[in-house]
Amino acid sequence: MPYNCFDIDYIDRIAHITFNRAEKFNSFTPQFWAELPKAINEISDAGEARVIVLSAKGKHFTAGMDISVFMEGDLVSKSGNNHIDAEAFRYQVATLQDSFSALENARQPVLAAIQGGTVGAGVDLISACDCRYATKDAFFCIQETAIGMTADVGTFPRLAKIIPEGWARQMAYTAERLPASKAKEIGLINELYESHDQMLDGVMEIASRIAAHSPLAVTGCKALINYARDHTTQDCLDYVGLWNASMLSADDIRESYVAKSEKRPAQYDKLKAIKK
Repeated sequence: MPYNCFDIDYIDRIAHITFNRAEKFNSFTPQFWAELPKAINEISDAGEARVIVLSAKGKHFTAGMDISVFMEGDLVSKSGNNHIDAEAFRYQVATLQDSFSALENARQPVLAAIQGGTVGAGVDLISACDCRYATKDAFFCIQETAIGMTADVGTFPRLAKIIPEGWARQMAYTAERLPASKAKEIGLINELYESHDQMLDGVMEIASRIAAHSPLAVTGCKALINYARDHTTQDCLDYVGLWNASMLSADDIRESYVAKSEKRPAQYDKLKAIKK
């Protein structure tokens, strides 16, 4: 289905989502928060795509939360009862959090291709992606602190598990701009590119390499990495044993070896569509 805040193209088993509001620096409007999880969940459930790539048109990847979000709905509505307002606010924030959790919960890896600024809620978004790539002019900023609030859509539970905790704290406390070079040095960014075009070519090439592998194996990697992040080593060892006991595919292993010996691309079954 068509979306207003981004375009979606399918290229050789890769779902490429492009934020298309360049004139507004791809800020996240109320419509965006509704559209993104819908699109991600549809791609994940269908199982046709093997990788999801996020990119953006224009000078900046995203300016973060659009001001309209603060002007509409339960984030600002006042009933006269502080407790009633607080409960509604908490529910609304949980809805926003779920929008980015969809990226983490997708069956496919999600790769972010970033140029220019990634500000505020943009950091929440990229923290929920599997891998991040950027142009050398990119920068990252937890802007919420500078406008008198604490980031609440996913930065803190994720960012400090991607980069050293001290850097996550410094970014949060100071609201400073973290340049792409430092982001690469501390592990926020996998690779830097000279230009937007070079970055997209590079990210799509990485996505193609992922898409060439067994979808069952790749979705298992994502599930286990996410699980390992939040559990003990022993818990993860138990879980991966159970995972492979139930989902290890002898057919995929056999096809991998046969395809290599025959010098051809391997052919794997796609993930089964999930009907909800």
